[in-house]
Amino acid sequence: MNVDDVHRGIVRHKKRRRIGRGKGSGRGKTAGRGHKGQRSHAGWKALPVFQGGAMPLVRRIPKRGFHNRFASEVCSLNVRDLERVFQSGDDVTPETLRGKALLTERSDLLKILGQGELTKKLRVCAHQFSQSAREKIERAGGEVVVLPGKTPVAEKRRMRKESAGASA
Repeated sequence: MNVDDVHRGIVRHKKRRRIGRGKGSGRGKTAGRGHKGQRSHAGWKALPVFQGGAMPLVRRIPKRGFHNRFASEVCSLNVRDLERVFQSGDDVTPETLRGKALLTERSDLLKILGQGELTKKLRVCAHQFSQSAREKIERAGGEVVVLPGKTPVAEKRRMRKESAGASA
């Protein structure tokens, strides 16, 4: 390879190829579609998985399992992470954890787990606590606050019926 080969063929403002503009353009008549066949006709469209009439790979491979799109995403943190990031006397809430990049925006629930040791007095607000985490926070002189989770749809329906029955 020569030094002058490096930029050969690279054009800064390359004009796009205009197809179907007559014989003289070199891309006229069939405009690169060839003769006959379904791909040559106007409006032809195929799925991305189309394999020329053969059974597509995505349909040949067996499917396994189930993923619930509506399930709550639980983010878990250990008490050792709280020990590392927070000072004694701080409030640990989902908002403060997001501010310190320990909690993602997508997570719906926060669970505190008990791995590691905690020596600082913290007020920890979370949706769920493991038994060991609760014990370690309280042993260090801290406070455990359980936050309410999202209300299930069935419970919201029940509450709506009760309020409608009470007002009528």
